[in-house]
Amino acid sequence: MTESAAPAGVQPDTVQFGADYFQDPLAFFSQVRGEGPVTPAVLPHGGRVWLVTRYPEVRAALADPRLHKDWAGKLTAPDWVPDEVTGYLNMHMLNADPPDHTRLRKLVSKAFTARRVAGLRPRVEAITGGLLDAIEARAAAGEGTVDLIEAFAFPLPVTVICELLGVPATDQAAFRQWSNAIVADDGEPGSFRAAGTAMYHYFTGLIAAKRAQPADDMVSALIEAGGSGDSLDERELISMLFLLLVAGHETTTNLIATGTLALLTNPAELERLRSDRSLLPVAVEELLRYANPLNHATDRFTLEPVEIGGVTIPAREWVLCVTSSANRDPGRFADPVRLDVGRDARGHVAFGHGIHFCLGAPLARLEGEIAFGALLSRFPGLSLAADPATLRWRPSSLIHGLEALPVRIR
Repeated sequence: MTESAAPAGVQPDTVQFGADYFQDPLAFFSQVRGEGPVTPAVLPHGGRVWLVTRYPEVRAALADPRLHKDWAGKLTAPDWVPDEVTGYLNMHMLNADPPDHTRLRKLVSKAFTARRVAGLRPRVEAITGGLLDAIEARAAAGEGTVDLIEAFAFPLPVTVICELLGVPATDQAAFRQWSNAIVADDGEPGSFRAAGTAMYHYFTGLIAAKRAQPADDMVSALIEAGGSGDSLDERELISMLFLLLVAGHETTTNLIATGTLALLTNPAELERLRSDRSLLPVAVEELLRYANPLNHATDRFTLEPVEIGGVTIPAREWVLCVTSSANRDPGRFADPVRLDVGRDARGHVAFGHGIHFCLGAPLARLEGEIAFGALLSRFPGLSLAADPATLRWRPSSLIHGLEALPVRIR
């Protein structure tokens, strides 16, 4: 296989996502990337998409206005009427184009400025310390192994985003179950709708409670913004909460868990980071590039024929910008399959690029830096409690995350 672009006008062969895709998506995308920058494919559930896999094309496509997001407004019939789940959970800013996207993003951008996020550091450190205290207590009580996702990688970011939004922390377990169902590709029939319906009713109740008794949280602030002429209607408000809650913990959970796995399976780099904590910010960027919390960006579509990388994608076709493949492109990152905690990984596309660049990137970076630093300081004997080959990955085309990460504390 070569890394040369397909000749203009030549349409590549369609590839099939195999049954083993979920266990090693990076290997699958590496093979596809080697054949060309743009490839038609059939997803595990049978849908057809076009995969953009090389760094230059992925970065350009992520910022290309010819690739649209507003499927409800641009791909549906004029008389289409959304049901509760579709209409109230999927109409968020990740599924919007300008000017709607611009308006919706502006409403929440103030909560994720670098200054505002920096102010969250003491609280993130406190939550981190409490979770590690609990793990230490379990180890002292004789527990040989701990699932790091259940005990740390999930509760840290979900607690932070719940507090930021004003969602009771007691509902964390329900949100994890709902979120898993939403992003899974092999769930039971109806599981997506059941989870979506549950989240819709939950957010409807939460909004009503915040209207009756506002607090110093983002839900109350968004309600107030909607009443001050910013045209944030009930549907947009519910959808915004759905997006912020799911996106606010899924990627960071996977960064912490998969990043920890990467460090534990690369002991020389782990020791390098232990001995030089000044590398933490750089290491977080490298772990984002290397571990890739998402396999690809969320869906885009064409309304007219669009040429990318010498390949013409027809009108009304779905496009996936494979960010994990771009982050492993040897044309952009030297020796990309090697973890290097001192690498200058700036320019990676783990958070996307363009107008849909992840709004929560500063918060994810802060949580990652605090989480990895505290974990290495508290548990110098941390090690895997399972053969890496036996670890199972979540059955999601979008999410690159482990089902569990068993570790020994000492």
